[in-house]
Amino acid sequence: MGDFNQAVILDSIRRSEEGLSRVELAASAGLAAQTVSNICRRLLDSELIMEAGKETSGPGKPRTILRLNPKGMYAIGLHIDPALTSYALLDAVGSVLVSVDESTDLSSPPAEAVAAMGRRIRQIIADSGIPEQRIAGVGVATPGPVDASSGTVVDPPHMTGWHRVPLRDILQETTKLPVVMDKDVTAAAVAELWAGADASATDFIFVYIGTGIGAGLVLNDEVVRGASGNVGEIGHIITDPDGPPCDCGRRGCVKVTCMPETLVAQARAAGALPGIAEGQTPSLPDDVAALVAAAAEGNSAAKDVLAQSARRLAGAVSVLTNLLDVERVVFGGPFWPALAPTYLAQMPALLTHLSVTDSVHSVDVAGTIVNSGEEAFGAACLVMEKTFSPRAAQLLLDSKG
Repeated sequence: MGDFNQAVILDSIRRSEEGLSRVELAASAGLAAQTVSNICRRLLDSELIMEAGKETSGPGKPRTILRLNPKGMYAIGLHIDPALTSYALLDAVGSVLVSVDESTDLSSPPAEAVAAMGRRIRQIIADSGIPEQRIAGVGVATPGPVDASSGTVVDPPHMTGWHRVPLRDILQETTKLPVVMDKDVTAAAVAELWAGADASATDFIFVYIGTGIGAGLVLNDEVVRGASGNVGEIGHIITDPDGPPCDCGRRGCVKVTCMPETLVAQARAAGALPGIAEGQTPSLPDDVAALVAAAAEGNSAAKDVLAQSARRLAGAVSVLTNLLDVERVVFGGPFWPALAPTYLAQMPALLTHLSVTDSVHSVDVAGTIVNSGEEAFGAACLVMEKTFSPRAAQLLLDSKG
């Protein structure tokens, strides 16, 4: 209970741009004034929060305003993608102090590649000059599926040989720091919560468009992870019953109709993009950018490919919004910026048309507030979430105790 109450206080302070007094904290958290005072004293002693001046409001003694101390703690984020490995160092208020991008090493044995990532993290910490005791931990975002209980990544797409890699154990051994691991889409949902602390919607779906497409789920202001940490595997939702065959044995799944590589292949087949020259290694980001540029320049085939993808993905997303009765859908991921103009123009009307609750409430559609290219920020936010966010699970008592 003490840990939960402390998390409530920290979360309330971080959500307030101007800071809060002890009186305001007691009112917002529903805790006794003495309890709040004791918690704040511990947080001040540990330098997680700081006093930031006094505020006079009516008669009586001025109130001392409390804010997060940016230098009170730090977190490292590691985002692993089949093409790019990204690192970020964050302070306690979420400012990115260091950002590093490197090509993902898929030629070395996975265990060796992960150990090298751990050594890179050690180097980033050493170069930063930050005292190691202020580093709260390492957050890792990786393509799914994952085995959350063992901290293992299991056969991620486009990463041949990465079969049941004990990611968490290897990184803990090489960094000597606590490690929190989640799917990339879950980390993106956490980052959206962290960066959008004042957002009104507490129930939303985060649709992550990367090399693959997945969905993160936030209900009652908490990220839902599922029994094994694999919530949001939407690749086999059918978007077109007459679409291309999928390796699951059915036709028209998200996996074969909506993925960026699928859109590029469709564009090439329709003549909207040039073919691949002999010896040329295509770049998926470059190809998607070229497809979007062709559509913007009026290429009808390119426009049709993007419009069809918006309709298909809206069908998949509507399955989730209708099932979960959420008020908001947020899109993000590495390929979102390129696709955003088309999707934001079409998705709201499509989801309204497909919604079974449109007469009760609307479904807001928005792009992520986290900057493109900051996927490692989301990974670091996993550490912040563990430190700052109160979760109901913290209140559960061991039935055997």
